[in-house]
Amino acid sequence: MKVEKIHILGIAGTFMGGIAQIAKAMGHQVSGSDKAIYPPMSSQLEQAGIAVSNDDDISFLKDSPDSVVIGNAKSRGHVAVEATLNTLQAYTSGPQWLAEHVLHDRWVVAVAGTHGKTSTASMVAWLLEYANLNPGFLIGGVPENFGVSARLGDSPFFVVEADEYDTAFFDKRSKFVHYHPRTCVLNNLEFDHADIFDSVKDIQKQFHHLVRTVPGNGLIVMPTDEPYLDEVIALGCWTPIEKQGSAGEWSYKLYAQDGSEFEVMYKGHCLGRVKWTLTGLHNVRNALSAIAAAVHCGVLARFAVEGLSEFKGIRRRMTLIGEVKGIKVFDDFAHHPTAIETTLQGARKQLQHAQTNRASPSRLIAVFEPRSNTMRMGIHKATLPLAFKEADVVYAFIDDDWNWPLPIEEFTQTVIVKNSYEALLEQLVNDLQTGDTVVIMSNGSFGGIHQKLFEALKVR
Repeated sequence: MKVEKIHILGIAGTFMGGIAQIAKAMGHQVSGSDKAIYPPMSSQLEQAGIAVSNDDDISFLKDSPDSVVIGNAKSRGHVAVEATLNTLQAYTSGPQWLAEHVLHDRWVVAVAGTHGKTSTASMVAWLLEYANLNPGFLIGGVPENFGVSARLGDSPFFVVEADEYDTAFFDKRSKFVHYHPRTCVLNNLEFDHADIFDSVKDIQKQFHHLVRTVPGNGLIVMPTDEPYLDEVIALGCWTPIEKQGSAGEWSYKLYAQDGSEFEVMYKGHCLGRVKWTLTGLHNVRNALSAIAAAVHCGVLARFAVEGLSEFKGIRRRMTLIGEVKGIKVFDDFAHHPTAIETTLQGARKQLQHAQTNRASPSRLIAVFEPRSNTMRMGIHKATLPLAFKEADVVYAFIDDDWNWPLPIEEFTQTVIVKNSYEALLEQLVNDLQTGDTVVIMSNGSFGGIHQKLFEALKVR
């Protein structure tokens, strides 16, 4: 293999940062640039020995890189993009680079869907690891069992979180059309990414492009209760399908209502019981898909069920920052109404499960920022109030510049809105009570409010 010089524009994102780590592990010389970088990606890149420069630095071109890999967050007009084009420098996208350099001779397990991609892909990677198959993976989060978001691996298997977002400014297809999976998990499908899709049908078209790439000797795993996915399959499918859910081949029996303990069933036969730290019915369903995918890769079903009990979860998916003075602070990535709703439902059931010995009920406090492009465009305003129904109090950060009024009157509980992280932090420190569970939800750094709140509560 020829050692190449590779520079990555937009290296701070989880996907592009993962590409960087994999390229480095292959022996390439890797550098990158971006405008904002923070843990965990900054820590991973530092650990891998990958240098990161400022976003508008174009000095990398003087080193005559073999290729510039351009992330989808970079568009025309960006200084480094323009310099790359003007100098006739060879460039490509992250998904295309991955497909050509890593996936072309691997058994690819791709996990797609509006929700649960990171969790399910992490579970699949762990089950293959548990079976000593040493898979490679590229995931949009950090599985606690691995401590990194990407790994080259040395087996035929590679697990990839298959995002429907567009590939690059020069390739508007969804990322996942590049991956050509042999095992494909379709978790769900809802309208999202309103900045690039005009309708659900637009998204369904891209999902069908993915379905078209799965070979006849492959497998598609999907739920029994997702009508939008059923419509995708109705457009044409040439691959066997296994379904999970109450009416599917893969089903479950709960032993704890918060989803922390359940039995896994295949065609009515019990394969074993999972007891883990995760909560929520959505994670139980994710687990069924992960087991089905792992079994297709050759892992014994009972062994896969056993392995799930040792799955530690993903950072920023109901990650406990800590407990101080009887107040628990969690960090979660939820930023779509459905994800917010399922996260809070899981938190509520967890509270109920632990309520037995408490004299008074605990409060569930939701803290969020509408950071995604789709949210800021107002697409989900109508469904937001219902998504927070399990919360006792809702706190929100909304920047004045967004011109984005939250429909407070539609909520059934108290809603407190602040226009700065500092003001929000001060309000929370003043209001929180012993016994509260605080779930902080954002797909960004949220100004580091998670750790700041925890530290402020210590000295309150």
